Amino acid sequence: MISRRFVLGACAALALLPAAATAQELPDLGGRTIVVVTENAYPPLQFIDPKSGAAIGWEYDAMAEVEKRLNVTVEYQNTSWDAMIQAVSDGQYDMGMTGITIRDDRKEKVDFSDPYMHSEMRMLVRADEDRFSDEKEFAEQDGLLIAAQPGTTPFYVSVYDILDGDEQNPRIKLFETFGATVQALRAGDVDLVLTDGVAANGYVESSGGKLKVIGGPLGSEDFGFIFPKGSDLVAPINAAIAAMRADGTLDALNKKWFLDYKLGE
Repeated sequence: MISRRFVLGACAALALLPAAATAQELPDLGGRTIVVVTENAYPPLQFIDPKSGAAIGWEYDAMAEVEKRLNVTVEYQNTSWDAMIQAVSDGQYDMGMTGITIRDDRKEKVDFSDPYMHSEMRMLVRADEDRFSDEKEFAEQDGLLIAAQPGTTPFYVSVYDILDGDEQNPRIKLFETFGATVQALRAGDVDLVLTDGVAANGYVESSGGKLKVIGGPLGSEDFGFIFPKGSDLVAPINAAIAAMRADGTLDALNKKWFLDYKLGE
């Protein structure tokens, strides 16, 4: 389960966002349809329930609130992470969500909402790992491998904060989905997966004692929804985020998905 310390940190970060809009200030979008694309591979933000087969998670619940508050209809599409940002930039979808880190280079292609969550990068390893205890010890052992998705924050942290800055370093093994990186870790094909605390703790909780988190945080990141450049949805979504923060909805979602929910049960 996600630690209480992380949840409180996330709530504190959300409290630092801009002044909240009241429910009376939220725009009515007149039943407009919003096509949202996601990956469904990032628990507990969005993933496929192993029992029901339904797509669930924090972001789905947040968008259900957006539907009610802005008077919109949300339709979901699915795509891989490496295609998502470009597809949204090209206008194939109205909005994207999959725990996307707000970064300046991505802002050149898409517009971001205000942050809805704050997290810290952590090191996910097998439970019996004893060859290294932090990123420095990992880097010193040439035979150890990292799994990452190309173009993601964990990929760049792997390259520039842990290894030698070479994006072609053979110690980085690339996978199409985050779930595949964790499967490779569990199978012993790689030795480390970098991810934010949200996903790391979720996978530890559901691993049956086979995974653990080691070392300290490797920097922090803010998550936001993405839109085509110039989208008129950014302001209404920001207003909805602010209103949900003000009335305690974001805190309730944090509690539901980071404290109460246990993946796989």
